[in-house]
Amino acid sequence: MVCSSGSACAAGSDAPSPVLTALGYNAEVAQTAVRFSFTSTVTSEELVQAAAAVGTAVGSVRTLGRS
Repeated sequence: MVCSSGSACAAGSDAPSPVLTALGYNAEVAQTAVRFSFTSTVTSEELVQAAAAVGTAVGSVRTLGRS
């Protein structure tokens, strides 16, 4: 399982995802996207662990703006 910011076709670029902008997201929102890539062998348990870790990370980031 791999997590990355931005689109795979624009690796190394700070430009927003053209797919997300085509879907109507503005550049600021599109640049905050996170992409997950999975292998065919990923398990349900690993997905649950990843989702929990993302939730924890998002909660931590949200508290940064409140201090």
